[in-house]
Amino acid sequence: MPNSPEVEARINAIRFLACDAVQKANSGHPGMPLGAAATAYTLWTNHLRFDPSEPAWFDRDRYVLSAGHGSAMLYALLHLYGYDVTLDDLKAFRQWGSKTPGHPEFRHTPGVEATTGPLGQGIANAVGMAIAAAHEAALYNRDGKAIVNRRIYAHCGDGDLMEGISQEAISLAGHLRLGNLTFIYDDNRVSLAGPTDLTYDENRDERFEASGWHVESIKVKHGNDVESIDEALARIKKITDRPTLLRVRTHIGYGSPLQDSFKAHGEPLGAENLAKTKTTLGWPVELSFLVPDEVAAFFTKLASQKKQERRAWETLTGNFSPPPMATHLPWPDFDASNGALATRDAGGIVMNAVASALPQLIGGSADLDPSTKTYLKDCGDFEPGQFDGRNVHFGVREHVMGAIANGIAYHGGFLPFTATFFNFLDYMKPAVRLAALAQLHTVFVYTHDSIFLGEDGPTHQPVEQLATLRATPGLTVFRPADAIETRDAWRFAVENADGPTVIVLTRQKVPFLGARSSDAAQGAYVIADAEGAQLAIIATGSEVSLACEAKKLLDAKGVATRVVSMPSWERFEAQSIDYRESVLPASLKQRASLEAGSTLGWHRWIGADGLAIGVDRFGASAPMASIAEHYGFTATQVADNILAHFPTR
Repeated sequence: MPNSPEVEARINAIRFLACDAVQKANSGHPGMPLGAAATAYTLWTNHLRFDPSEPAWFDRDRYVLSAGHGSAMLYALLHLYGYDVTLDDLKAFRQWGSKTPGHPEFRHTPGVEATTGPLGQGIANAVGMAIAAAHEAALYNRDGKAIVNRRIYAHCGDGDLMEGISQEAISLAGHLRLGNLTFIYDDNRVSLAGPTDLTYDENRDERFEASGWHVESIKVKHGNDVESIDEALARIKKITDRPTLLRVRTHIGYGSPLQDSFKAHGEPLGAENLAKTKTTLGWPVELSFLVPDEVAAFFTKLASQKKQERRAWETLTGNFSPPPMATHLPWPDFDASNGALATRDAGGIVMNAVASALPQLIGGSADLDPSTKTYLKDCGDFEPGQFDGRNVHFGVREHVMGAIANGIAYHGGFLPFTATFFNFLDYMKPAVRLAALAQLHTVFVYTHDSIFLGEDGPTHQPVEQLATLRATPGLTVFRPADAIETRDAWRFAVENADGPTVIVLTRQKVPFLGARSSDAAQGAYVIADAEGAQLAIIATGSEVSLACEAKKLLDAKGVATRVVSMPSWERFEAQSIDYRESVLPASLKQRASLEAGSTLGWHRWIGADGLAIGVDRFGASAPMASIAEHYGFTATQVADNILAHFPTR
């Protein structure tokens, strides 16, 4: 059924605010805003619960534009519905310092719920949001009072569903039966390089159905049919026992001379084509960034209604807010009686010591918690019908695990963690990068951290991963040397609300290095010293104890040696110049680094003439002791290597 002229004018306002922004910037993606505006309008007007005057309202629904290239449409929506996004902001689309960057950025633009653009990430984030919302509902909904009643919507495209992460997300969400989750599929059958049938022709509906989603009978054959979209969304809200796919058949570049062409995807229409599109859709050609008075009045009235809905919820719930995270936690003590202890075991002890006092801690591993030691005892499993559990079983799905944890962090109210073997960072790096970009309070735990994994061999032995993480802006990386440093790394991770923390842990046991105030949060400190030190060995993780053994040999040969434990480059860099000078004085020029990983970057700390002892090739399959000897990681070899490099002192 055709839309009324009034409805069509509102949708056109969304379309052409977006297209005008793209045209003015001479950069962007007009195709999706033209094709998907009616879907977004219907959802936001008749179904999405939000209040532009309180963007952080606790029980708002979440809308994630996973197809983040359609950002101009989202910014138009935010402006029209009354968020703090002005016409001037739309006119500054993709310009320096504007609120309207090329792809949506969390924390940057009011109303943007997730940083999206790398395809597939947003729908996985939405699964995390749905997990968080379901967990809150299980915790707080009592006696028939629906304190938590929110739904999560992810607007996705063909590119999202082509990415491998999408199947991980679809599979896990279907298994968990997340009835509060809906994917809205902008089925325009065109991607950047051509029609999707060049590469993509499976039955999308059956793919979702096979994973336990509700799809049947919820399809919209014309993407501009508001009535059909509205009816479908209303049906969806009645389905609470499984996630739902709403497939809307749209036309990229709708109404333009480039409709249904890949040429409408990723570049401005051009002045002539934009004028023709406005003419076709009945919009004034001569005016840019037009919002007719009657359209503005409609959205102003709607925003007022949204505010009243929020206030009604506050009255019903007594303006509920969840309890804050505890500031004083029962951090465990470690001493010599603990003996040699793998840092993965120490990490598990720390997590379980604080879990009862930190109910916001939620997460899990990629089918590895017996090995990563990250299972929260007595905290239950998050499973279908058991949404109050805090252990999420992600299965062998590392990529989606990271993105789901980010989604939980975007959602707010929780401290999500993930765990897997360090070498499998390769499978989840895009999610870790976006956590850093969006400054999310996510904790990534990686165990089995070096060639000392041993017999599993080079396929499982990480050598380049530390360098990869350290090269990523916004990440704080810890590789602790023993149980005390592991505890301090976790303490920092809990308190570090300004970005993600990575904690890298050993499988093998490492010795307890003595009772001390390590303060690993400072990034580096002197763990062993000698009067008149001539040489510094800077080490991380399991190699700190090796450095201490080598120090004894060097001291015996008359080379006074200082050992610096440096669990976190980023934290040490953040300290004052005076503190850094106290640990690594400029006068102490003879420096060696010791780490069972790539030496890339270490000259930053040891200087151009320093000695970087590391692993710049792949590992090998052999017992740990044999690997240590062949790779030069015995105390005698380290000491001899240092003496050979610094022959005169």
